[in-house]
Amino acid sequence: MVSREFPAETEVVIVGAGAAGSLYAARFAAAGKKVLVLESGPAWRLGDLISSQIWARRLKWADPLLMQAPGAPAFSHRHAMGRGFGGAALHHFGTWIRLRPADFDAIDEVSGFRRWPIGYEDLRPFYDFIQKEVGIAGDARAERAVGRPRGAPYPMPPHPLFAQARLLQRGFAAQGLATAPLPLAINSRPYAKRPSCIYDGWCEAGCPTGALANPLVTHLASAQRSGAEVVAEARVTQVLTDERGRANGVEVQRLGRSHVVRSRWVILAASVVENSRLLLNSASSRHREGLGNRSGQVGRGLMVDLVAPVYGIFDEPTDSHMGVSAGQLLHRGAPQDRQRPTAPGAYQWQIAPSLKPNDLLGVAATRADLFGTPLDTFMRRSARGMASIVGFAGTSAAPENRIVGGGPVGADGMPAAMLQYRHPDATLRLRRHLVSEGEAVMRAAGAVDVWSGPPAGGHLAGGTAMGSDAAHSVCDSHGRCHEAPNVVIAGSGVFPGGSGTSPTFTLLAIAERSARHLLANWRDSAAKA
Repeated sequence: MVSREFPAETEVVIVGAGAAGSLYAARFAAAGKKVLVLESGPAWRLGDLISSQIWARRLKWADPLLMQAPGAPAFSHRHAMGRGFGGAALHHFGTWIRLRPADFDAIDEVSGFRRWPIGYEDLRPFYDFIQKEVGIAGDARAERAVGRPRGAPYPMPPHPLFAQARLLQRGFAAQGLATAPLPLAINSRPYAKRPSCIYDGWCEAGCPTGALANPLVTHLASAQRSGAEVVAEARVTQVLTDERGRANGVEVQRLGRSHVVRSRWVILAASVVENSRLLLNSASSRHREGLGNRSGQVGRGLMVDLVAPVYGIFDEPTDSHMGVSAGQLLHRGAPQDRQRPTAPGAYQWQIAPSLKPNDLLGVAATRADLFGTPLDTFMRRSARGMASIVGFAGTSAAPENRIVGGGPVGADGMPAAMLQYRHPDATLRLRRHLVSEGEAVMRAAGAVDVWSGPPAGGHLAGGTAMGSDAAHSVCDSHGRCHEAPNVVIAGSGVFPGGSGTSPTFTLLAIAERSARHLLANWRDSAAKA
């Protein structure tokens, strides 16, 4: 149920109603725990999701919660953020890809420790469980050619390929690069009481039919059915702690009034940026530099994938308006493959996303240099024969790339987060390689005109990294804050290393593993907390 007011006390308070927060709410509520979810944005419903580029912007960040420090590169973070029920996963593209075993093996250059305190096999059963529960369409056997690790086959067959994907598949094959159907949390047939996709390419605006697995039709809906209270327009501004330094509730602003909610557990699932911002704003006599920040690790190790879009125009029709926003095919590469340039992590190509006239995945936006008659000519030509691929260059967790406090104080009384970020040189090299590789693919596919877009920020991760050593991480592998173990941090902020891969599937697998651990050890965990 959706509550207009909220109790003064609960067992579990969850900050954020996005992908991870909704999963925790579903699991704890189903186990009979008293759960309160506080979401700073609106109480979206499926009927609010309108297939329009203008209306889609409502679902994304609108508040100035993140400021860029002087000299920081352009960071288009708003498209990767969400506001309201469902969070960023309300308008995500449903690209659910597993990390590979090698992604967990990176060594931190500063500490000398293995970055991830867990390996692929620790998450494998939770990947398997989530994909069966929610539904993923794909071809696990074909995906082995692009590095899919061991795991259960997908519960749904892959989505069909339209003309754009078939053309581009030809180009990848000509370059000796394998492709496979892109694994998508979008129904290719009716599944989990949700309909199949209609392929009109409006994933970015949400999915009013429910074919796309957004929290409104998956874990948030389940949580509400199990009795979790979910409150919109409620911004948590501070995690409160007792004399021992343990969390004992939160302070929240709603409708111009300040409230305190006491709670045994606090789950921070507000986003990469907001989790760091909230921890830094929760300083106390026991946590003078911010909650969980005694070692100075909160906000550090921020990672932003660099996007490399490549476009082409063909003489034959591509039907680029058909399909889904994510794309239809996948290629994954690792830097050591085929003598690729040295760079951290890996990368992915999302091949043949559906295109709209303008905005984020719009045709006109690919040629911002054109105006008037040249733009009209370009648009008419592109409407028939344009194709695109989008590369994501993985990056590393450099400690100097970080989120800090101290920005202008907003209407909520909290200082805005400040971004101190510089793309690592290796990531810039990897992006240049992607542009070169992508343009070669387009030409091999038969494109008569080929061009690429400027660098842009993609997926976010890090800032509240998990680890076995409190001196170099913020939380343990279950998300429990080292300094206040009844605070659990959720989302891709706990990733201690990059992968060049869409994070949603992995952050859900981590949350599932954590929720099960906490419930299985509820009494013991509460005592230790």
